Amino acid sequence: MSSPTTQSAAREDSTAAAAADVAADLAETSEATPSRLDGQAEGEAGHVWPVDPEQLAADPRAVQKVLDGRWAHVRERARATIPAAWCEPTDHLSTEEHRALTLQRLQEVVPTGEHRYGFAASATGGLGGDSVGAQTVNFEMLGHADLSLTIKAGVQWGLFAGSIQALGTARHHERYLRDAVETDLLGCFAMTETGHGSDVASLRTTATYDETTGEFVVHSPGPDARKDYIGNAARDARMAVVYAQLVTRGERHGVHAVLVPIRDEAGNALPGVTLSDCGRKMGLNGVDNGRIVFDHVRVPRENLLDRYGQVAEDGTYTSSIASDNARFFTTLGALVKGRVCIGAAALAAAKTGLAIAVTYAERRQQFPKAGGAPGEEVTLLDYRTHQRRLLPLLASSAVYALAQDDVVAELHRVTNPVLLGAAPDPGPQKALEARAAGMKALLTWHATRSLQEAREACGGSGFLSENRIAQLKGDTDVFTTFEGDNTVLMQLLGKHLLSQHRDALRGAGKLGQAKAVTSSLVDAYAGRTPARAVAGFVGEVVTDISSLRQRTERKAEDADPELFDRAWQLRVLEHRERRTLESLALRMRKRAQAGESGFTVMNEVQDHLVLAARAHLDAWVARAADAAIGRAEDERARVLLSRLLDLHVLTLVEADRAWYLERGLITAGRSRELTTAVNALCAQVRPHALRVVDAFGLPEGWLGAHIAS
Repeated sequence: MSSPTTQSAAREDSTAAAAADVAADLAETSEATPSRLDGQAEGEAGHVWPVDPEQLAADPRAVQKVLDGRWAHVRERARATIPAAWCEPTDHLSTEEHRALTLQRLQEVVPTGEHRYGFAASATGGLGGDSVGAQTVNFEMLGHADLSLTIKAGVQWGLFAGSIQALGTARHHERYLRDAVETDLLGCFAMTETGHGSDVASLRTTATYDETTGEFVVHSPGPDARKDYIGNAARDARMAVVYAQLVTRGERHGVHAVLVPIRDEAGNALPGVTLSDCGRKMGLNGVDNGRIVFDHVRVPRENLLDRYGQVAEDGTYTSSIASDNARFFTTLGALVKGRVCIGAAALAAAKTGLAIAVTYAERRQQFPKAGGAPGEEVTLLDYRTHQRRLLPLLASSAVYALAQDDVVAELHRVTNPVLLGAAPDPGPQKALEARAAGMKALLTWHATRSLQEAREACGGSGFLSENRIAQLKGDTDVFTTFEGDNTVLMQLLGKHLLSQHRDALRGAGKLGQAKAVTSSLVDAYAGRTPARAVAGFVGEVVTDISSLRQRTERKAEDADPELFDRAWQLRVLEHRERRTLESLALRMRKRAQAGESGFTVMNEVQDHLVLAARAHLDAWVARAADAAIGRAEDERARVLLSRLLDLHVLTLVEADRAWYLERGLITAGRSRELTTAVNALCAQVRPHALRVVDAFGLPEGWLGAHIAS
């Protein structure tokens, strides 16, 4: 009888042999070319270390042109119209003073016309700018200034007026939209309830149609049905877009939106409406968040925003979308712009905070400089630890800006025709929702981390209100949980990727499915084998894995030039992207075949689901940024931005090197080289840190911090 060890080895040999046989068969029929990441040549978009330092000295204006992206004209107009005074700290104000100032500033935006970008001219009597993309970018630019104003603008124009436009029909547009756009009708967006936030489908508020009077009766059936955290509700809103379970003739039709007046002209709550104030918050105290309870409030049948579901006078319900589930997601999909906007505002805040910290680090000196003149001290940014804490985040902010421009372009492509009256296309809409969900999570987490590092990097100065980082931290902290909790949004993206993976396998036929299984087997075998060798295997996957490994040992102070080859970098991220998704699907398949319930299967792999989503985002962002850099006209701008992308990618791989080591994709020597490479990149980027800050295009006075003035 063989020992357990021998049996295990035999099983591995058998698995390896089987995988090798299938891979060999696949290799005979596949037209795939081998990976170029064998250290012998650059990738098409690659570059080799080192770069001439002079090539990094790009004109900030040329770099800004690339970062500004497709809607550069919108950014330039915002730079000209947003006053520097709006960038100064406001956290010293009382709650009422802050709310009054925020409303005043909201109304001061109106004469500029910039609030009209995202509305259809045909629906607003010619006022609208017909551009979702321009509206989103303008929202981001406000995020550099007053975040309370940014969010109040988002509530008024993005959520309240935006819902009337997206979910309403011509009669709603004619009666309400122009006034909502021009702030003559202030409103709020009443979706979240005390008992249900992320689970919108389970909202408890009801809108029951009474065919005897032709009215909807809006009601909060219990304490957990109270509308909670609603922006504009505590003080300013006169009308609410209320999300409620629609009931006609005793039948539920899912969540729909209804316009419900909540205050009279004098600001008093209307009969049946109970309003209360959420009070002082960690941040965004210029936004009047409140709570709403409805006690059988009656509104006309015409107040139903009925673009996707109509109720006749006799209570008959009709919809052009047959499936309740599809209709629900179409309704929410019309609001996907909000998530793109929140991610954009978070990125703006991160850029602002890092710009303050980097500017301060270039001025602040501490401890005598070895070999320097008497009294000469070391500049903070010359310390490697200071470079390490700020420069990778600075680089990531630039990289995310390039990727975010693609997200906005896709948002515009998919939703602008709907803005102008076309029917939504479910396929592109679903893909956009998933991408927007993931990027919102990625960018808001990035802002939280960046602002914390910026605060610490500025020491006690970063803790002072006058230097603004404290307020930026407080104002953006909630970004990770509103417009969708980040962890839930990452699961949404992960589930979308699983659906794509399933559809791809179904469309690939038996050969493609066998190839996918072989890929997982080879990856798993490579990760288990002590020698970490797959020399006997052939095919694309084997070439991919072996190309990721280090082949020779180098001096500790040297970094392998391959680390700086763009094609190698992208292949590393794409391998992780593919491997995490395939192994996730395999784990779920095994559990389902074992008879576990759908909930149990998903619940057991939630952490893996989030990891797969993050791996996908990391790879997609790098690809998008690389493509944007390739389109840059100025050579030095391309070189500097490419170096920032190097720093971003290698910082990611360094942070996740345990994952690569566990699977035998890198050696311990290559792991050490990653640290060497990141340090070297920090040293290269350091002289150009302010150049990058300048390329963010923040006008004089926009930093709003004493230490950066």
